[in-house]
Amino acid sequence: MAELDIDALVFDVLGTLVDEPAGLRAGIRALDPSLDDAGTEPLLLLWQRHIEREQLRILDGDRPYVASDVLDREAAGLVAGSAGVDDPAAVAALARSARRLPPWPDTVAGLARLAERFPLLGLSNASRTALLGLNAHAGLRWHQALSAEDARAYKPDPEVYRLAVTVSGLPPERLLMVAAHAWDLRGAQRLGLRTAYVARPVGDPPTASDRFDLYADGLADLADQLDPRHGRKRPARG
Repeated sequence: MAELDIDALVFDVLGTLVDEPAGLRAGIRALDPSLDDAGTEPLLLLWQRHIEREQLRILDGDRPYVASDVLDREAAGLVAGSAGVDDPAAVAALARSARRLPPWPDTVAGLARLAERFPLLGLSNASRTALLGLNAHAGLRWHQALSAEDARAYKPDPEVYRLAVTVSGLPPERLLMVAAHAWDLRGAQRLGLRTAYVARPVGDPPTASDRFDLYADGLADLADQLDPRHGRKRPARG
């Protein structure tokens, strides 16, 4: 494989750097402390399906753009209604749980290590306000964090990835998009970014037809592969 020449890293946040389901489960259990795992999981799925469905409707042009905060409030209302909770303050607190997501164990140290060699950009479907809360709660440190709200779209719309290209001032092929979601990396590839898949328990694994530039078991592994002193890279799987 030819040397992977990149000048900056672009990171997905939700699922890649923070454990989104864990944070939402905590919010659901705070809504109704009597819920056990069996009662929590269907409510989590209800939330996730609403967000996915509504983002797709926006991408397809079937709904005008709204920021992630709006979708989170809608999802919280659906979950609370299903749980039989009608307290507006409790619903608002549940919606805010989407900003209180724990980092994966290797996230903070991994970002710090990678930041020694590359500028780091976060690129998230979360709104500007939500991204501020996420970064603060999880202890994420960026050179710059970008929200899809600035493109008034959601990934994998190319205009979201273009934000990173524009802000960095670099050609797309000099940027490495890092994500735990194969669909996200495919979207970045369509705009010409290089790609690195990082395995996470809640991600979207690559298919047999995917060809990403790097595959990593975590951020430490990714940092090793990008460090010329280690002299190793794991290229696209064939």
